[in-house]
Amino acid sequence: MSIPDRLLSGYRRFRSDRFPGESERFRRLASGQSPATMVVGCADSRVDPATVFSAAPGELFVVRNVANLVPPPDPAGGYHGTSAALEFAVTVLGVSDIVVLGHGLCGGVAASLAAAGRSPAGDYIAPWVALLDAPREAVLADPEIADASARQRALEFLGIRQSLANLGRFPFVRAAMDADRLRLHGAWFSIAEGVLHWQDGETGAFRAVD
Repeated sequence: MSIPDRLLSGYRRFRSDRFPGESERFRRLASGQSPATMVVGCADSRVDPATVFSAAPGELFVVRNVANLVPPPDPAGGYHGTSAALEFAVTVLGVSDIVVLGHGLCGGVAASLAAAGRSPAGDYIAPWVALLDAPREAVLADPEIADASARQRALEFLGIRQSLANLGRFPFVRAAMDADRLRLHGAWFSIAEGVLHWQDGETGAFRAVD
């Protein structure tokens, strides 16, 4: 077989160690899914939402992209992968919560900052991280955010806030929120510390979760 050894060994561990104890769950999931939560996460291999939230199969509906971005609701804009997942989660699955999960040391955020210095980000990465142009310029214009690490983290937080704002502009999301059927949340994960920071709904600040 051409399966990479690390994937084959992982699959065999799943079959021997995990599947026997969860076979009934998988049989139930074969008839459909009904997750209560959607997570918009980053494609970064170090930040797996199911790992962070100790979620079992079927509990989270997850879409991942570079820098955990939600584009504005523009059917002609070309960013349909994330938007299609959102529409399915809200209008078909009826999720009650959507979490935009950012993280520290995000490569997509770093690419956005590098683009400000005219450093190339790639043919496909560049137009995608251009979604962060407005918050990036706000960070770069703030005299109190002086060093590179502070700018990186500030833009990671602002990117989450912008994605939440874009979420609220989708008509089907707004309708579900107005009907008290849907809540939006922002979160940020520190990779080195393994600590989740949750956005305060009133102040907008990100606070570490105990």
